[in-house]
Amino acid sequence: MSSEKARLHLEKYGLLDRIRVFSQSSATVELAAQALGCEPALIAKSLTFSVNGEPVMIVAAGDVKIDNAKFKAKFGVKAKMLSSEEVSEQIGHAVGGVCPFGINVGVAVYLDESMKRFERVFPACGSSNSAVELSIPELEKCSEYKEWIDVCKSSV
Repeated sequence: MSSEKARLHLEKYGLLDRIRVFSQSSATVELAAQALGCEPALIAKSLTFSVNGEPVMIVAAGDVKIDNAKFKAKFGVKAKMLSSEEVSEQIGHAVGGVCPFGINVGVAVYLDESMKRFERVFPACGSSNSAVELSIPELEKCSEYKEWIDVCKSSV
């Protein structure tokens, strides 16, 4: 089960007590913000792409979207999001619960600069009704990210 993989991953970092499970859906940025009672920008959304046939995850603030020109400058290809089926298969979590914890081996995780303005963020935790509260240094550590990148722009 996807949420169990995420829990086991976070347990290695002593972060189980930060996981929140909701009675309602938190599958979108808006729903997660409502469930947590926070602004949507604090939701750390995990966006998944195919880059030269390899799965890539970009964790970004909830109030931004991919800037196609920046993405192409960074990765050398046009941004192509994975389909729902590809996400489950290649990442290891279903859409709505995608997070950088307990993912399949070989998925490159990048953190977008859009999150650096916050002290804490709330990524999903492997299911469509969960989140985990993390400081930016904790997110860096437990996401096992490759690097910070700047591939997003404001969505407002």
